[in-house]
Amino acid sequence: MGRIARRVRQAHATGELTLSEVSVLARLDRDGADSPGALAELERVRPQAMASTLAALEERGLVARRQDARDGRRVLMEATAAGRGVLADRRSESVRLLTGVLEEEFTASERRRLLAVLPLLDRLAERL
Repeated sequence: MGRIARRVRQAHATGELTLSEVSVLARLDRDGADSPGALAELERVRPQAMASTLAALEERGLVARRQDARDGRRVLMEATAAGRGVLADRRSESVRLLTGVLEEEFTASERRRLLAVLPLLDRLAERL
């Protein structure tokens, strides 16, 4: 699985987002706004590293900061529409890549076998 994920990531154009930036942006898109400190914990990086990642994303207009409505002293980061668009484009590119290889290199029987194992892999991922 790791090899497949690496190859898909490598297929994206160089000069795009770093893996850390993609991970943070995807987390904000999936889970909603969060504080830099909480994001650092969730991503298992130091707060300084998260600050750099968020600054790079913010500079590109992919995330925005806002005050927490419940605690005005606290800053929350959230994905912008542009950030969500970048993620959608990356996902579409990955899907096109995988679909092309599956259609060109795998038989119908092999594709059915792969589909049958997906629920098991999903269950495994949830238990880790």
